[in-house]
Amino acid sequence: MITRPQMAGYRPRQIFAGAFTLVELLVVIAIIAILAALLLPAFSQAKQKALSINCLSNLKQLQLCFHLYGSDNADFMPPNSFVYDLSSQQPFPGNAGPSWCTNVAPYQADPSGITTGLLYQYNSSTGIYRCPADQSTIETPVGAKLSQPRLRSYNLSQSINGLSYDGQIAADIPHYSKFTEIRKPTPVDLLVFIDMNQDEIMDTQFGIPVAVDDWYAYGNWWDVPANRHNQGGNFSFADGHVEHWKWKAPMLVTVPRGAQQPVADSQWNDYNRMQSGFRQNFTD
Repeated sequence: MITRPQMAGYRPRQIFAGAFTLVELLVVIAIIAILAALLLPAFSQAKQKALSINCLSNLKQLQLCFHLYGSDNADFMPPNSFVYDLSSQQPFPGNAGPSWCTNVAPYQADPSGITTGLLYQYNSSTGIYRCPADQSTIETPVGAKLSQPRLRSYNLSQSINGLSYDGQIAADIPHYSKFTEIRKPTPVDLLVFIDMNQDEIMDTQFGIPVAVDDWYAYGNWWDVPANRHNQGGNFSFADGHVEHWKWKAPMLVTVPRGAQQPVADSQWNDYNRMQSGFRQNFTD
């Protein structure tokens, strides 16, 4: 029988000599976890920034439609004549349009309120009516949440062409009908499209008390702007530009949808900033 010769001092090679020990593996995992914890907030902020930029792009496209409408209609801005009554689940009489849009944001699952709106002819993408950061879904009038994403996130300022409100609201709220009428605020400061808080949005008009209503409504939010962009909201202006505003205090809805919400002590700077973007009286 042939046997393998034995060599003096020979040791078998250790096959796993280069493998990690358990301690080394745990150290590597800990380092990866630390790096992930450091980088994930940066990734999240970058994602939120990208969503905000896309939202501003939507507002820019809506603003272009807004100006094209004026060019085609003797300088008149698009009607802003859709105001919804929560108690009857119907538009207020005389306030059903035609309008730039008639979508009831929380409830309306079909796009007809957008596609029959007066701006749709200038851009047939329904996607520009919804903020990409808006995670809200359609719900029933009694509050049951459905799975379908909402179709709209933006409202049009009460300062824009409210003449068709059948005398119910226009008599009390200053507004402009034509671009050439805009004086105060100037076009660079007059708010047009407003990114809405998902817990407040209903009809298609953004309202806020102004100087002529000071005796009964000043100090209340009629509508609440969005808070989803890193505690900020996005806006377009009558001259065509768009802006992102960072809030000093969170814009949260603390009352049932449609109710007036008192301005919190921490919100006064933001409230006054919003008011400055609206026409304050009929003589300006």
